Amino acid sequence: MTTLNRPGTPDGHVCGIDTAMEVIGGKWKVLILWALHEHPHRRFGELRRLLPGITEKVLASHLREMEADGVVHRVSYDEVPPRVEYSLTEDGKRLNAALEPLAVWGRERKTPVR
Repeated sequence: MTTLNRPGTPDGHVCGIDTAMEVIGGKWKVLILWALHEHPHRRFGELRRLLPGITEKVLASHLREMEADGVVHRVSYDEVPPRVEYSLTEDGKRLNAALEPLAVWGRERKTPVR
């Protein structure tokens, strides 16, 4: 997934956060990263069961985008029936580690009183 160039930025990104958000943007991508971290080398159906509420179409689309972004690795085995497994690349593992402080913040955060 490529972000369109913004005026005044040669590569289309304003900062590192902008670049990271391009890779993890979307409702499900961070949860896919979590699932593959907690359960490495998973098949499509297994990932879908780990993420209740995600549709096949969205999961397939996000996995393709994440593979293109270099954070997910896809291995297709020459078997009948066909078997495909997904795992995190080293870059995907680094991204997951970078998101860990955000996860800690989320677990520790109390619902604000309004």
